Amino acid sequence: MTRVVDILVPFALDQAYSYRVPDGMALEPGDVVAVPLGPRSVMGVVWAENPSPNPRIHNRMKDVDEKLDILPLKSELRKFVDWLAEYTLSPRGMVLRMCLRMGDLGPERERVGVRLAGPPPQRMTPARARVMQALADGMVRSKSEAAHDAGVSAGVINGLVDEGTLETLILPPEPVAKPPDPDYFQPDFSEAQGAAANRLREFVIAGGFSVSLVDGVTGSGKTEVYFEGVAEAIRRDKQVLILMPEIALTAQFLDRFAERFGVRPAEWHSQVAPRKRARTWAAVAAGEVPVVVGARSALFLPYTKLGLVIVDEEHDPAYKQEDGVRYHARDMAVVRAREEKIPLVLASATPSVESEVNARRGRYARLHLPERFGGQHLPSVEAIDMRREGPPRGRFIAPRLAEAVKAELERGQQALLFLNRRGFAPLTLCNKCGHRLACQNCDAWLVDHRFRRRLVCHHCGFSMPTPEKCPKCEAAESFVPVGPGVERLEQEAAELFPGSRILVLSSDLVESMDRLRQELDDVAEGRFDIVVGTQLVAKGHHFPKLNLVGIVDADLGLANGDPRAAERTFQLLHQVVGRAGREEGRGYGFLQTHQPEHPVMRALIAQDREAFYSAEIAAREAMHYPPFGRLASLLISGGDKHLTEQYARKLAAISPLDERVKVLGPAEAPLAVVRGRFRFRLLVKSPRAYDLSAFMREWLAAAPKTKGTLKLEVDVDPQSFL
Repeated sequence: MTRVVDILVPFALDQAYSYRVPDGMALEPGDVVAVPLGPRSVMGVVWAENPSPNPRIHNRMKDVDEKLDILPLKSELRKFVDWLAEYTLSPRGMVLRMCLRMGDLGPERERVGVRLAGPPPQRMTPARARVMQALADGMVRSKSEAAHDAGVSAGVINGLVDEGTLETLILPPEPVAKPPDPDYFQPDFSEAQGAAANRLREFVIAGGFSVSLVDGVTGSGKTEVYFEGVAEAIRRDKQVLILMPEIALTAQFLDRFAERFGVRPAEWHSQVAPRKRARTWAAVAAGEVPVVVGARSALFLPYTKLGLVIVDEEHDPAYKQEDGVRYHARDMAVVRAREEKIPLVLASATPSVESEVNARRGRYARLHLPERFGGQHLPSVEAIDMRREGPPRGRFIAPRLAEAVKAELERGQQALLFLNRRGFAPLTLCNKCGHRLACQNCDAWLVDHRFRRRLVCHHCGFSMPTPEKCPKCEAAESFVPVGPGVERLEQEAAELFPGSRILVLSSDLVESMDRLRQELDDVAEGRFDIVVGTQLVAKGHHFPKLNLVGIVDADLGLANGDPRAAERTFQLLHQVVGRAGREEGRGYGFLQTHQPEHPVMRALIAQDREAFYSAEIAAREAMHYPPFGRLASLLISGGDKHLTEQYARKLAAISPLDERVKVLGPAEAPLAVVRGRFRFRLLVKSPRAYDLSAFMREWLAAAPKTKGTLKLEVDVDPQSFL
């Protein structure tokens, strides 16, 4: 019989399909091929040899169409795909799809260069003279470089080519990223930084799997420390992956990388143009890119000689993929490093409880940076008790915070007013009858966005203008905003601090990454006096003149039933306050709160991080919540409430019996309706060492098929409970 291989295709399929290998075609596991699937030819990856195919169907099998000119996927990456699919209960094909998001791998666009080669033009102009002077060295430049150097338009260059004064040459493709120089700049470290950097170098030199937690206060120079691990990996001709939770964080980071290594690294995230993505994917697979900085999807690139993975701001919730294949990039980075047998570095000023527990129990090496770089003091933190010294009616900035901001502005310093709520107001109601404007598709209020002049649902995107009349009582112009968003806060700041230059930084106002980078640079250069921002400004940014941070609603993140609410609120507010006083002055943080006695507020004010973690860890352990237990979520949604609830109850009734596992629910999800779909949730709880994925697979295999609009979504290790 003809040789047979099993091929995995990047679709929502868990199994590999068997294909015959045509005579003369050399195929090995990992090779990328084209195979017939139904009426079309699709890309796939040879997953395994099939040594004993069924002879009865052998002749009905289809042949592999062709082996594609793409470098094969290494066995470590294929094992990672299998492990992640098994753990998250995702189809293997969908995990593979994330590895093959390579964009357009067509032929390279030719780059044309010019150089001075012929006689001067018959008609000489000042612009042409400048070109000839700029190119007098005989060096080849691209057309755009030649025009830039001479200060002329591209048309002047083309005219000189037509006259024979300049000749054209085909230039080699520009590299995706230039090689970084590990010795380009040698930082001057403190004793603690130097010790941590040396440990990281040792881990890289030794090789093998290890996890290090670079745990330092805000402004302690964690980035510069793990750069020393990057430098050591580059010296050893290894590739490095640096994961960032949000694209917005990469702007200043790329500049800091260039200061240390002389060039910028390759980028990988959704804002990279398709053609650039394709070139980056191919260059990574060929081992030509030493360092990649990217969002969570960069974890699935086909590195050929990966030597180090770094997860910056490892505590950040943005590392959780909430749709499609649901995975946590930090946890899967640990798995990939283990499969590759390489060191992993986690960095944070406020580690996740999971990482903190692992460090306390010796599973992770803790590299502690207890002081800010350059001897700067941590900001002092005060609570403003809104029950006793809150703002006047209709205002949201307390008098004490307003006075502190005014004093900083008079000293020439900057202030940040933080509110993690987009838009102008979270609720709009009729002041005659009390009717609230809600989304037509979701169980949620519409958010007033004054800059856009629309009321918007943050869950499904529905928007509408504010009605002229109340749909309930028909009162005209009766709608009023309730509560603040950052746009309303900007309005109040403009009234309190006339003449000050105010910038609002919020994700819904980001027009482009270039614009955001420019605005962040403007803040760093002191071109704004007050920044009003959401969590977009909470972490990773360095603003030298920012000396005061005011948290306008410190209680906001605590008002939900999320088991991680206290942890996330502590991390977010600690990071925000940490923006203050990083270069000039002491730095001040003010927390406007209705519950200053809350453990989170007490820990922030006393700057007693250890007390917070100890209390939070003890509470998690008592409740058997992660990391001391396992959770999985099943979300059932559908267009008919009765049928959706009925299916959820049937599903709960057939769960396997195991006294170690608790199945809670079904219950209506906190957001009971989203995009017109009714939602019910089941929560599964098990011991930490229990194979919850196997339990779930057995359960789901026996589950009745979903019909019509019904949909079942499974999330192992859920981070969101809405």
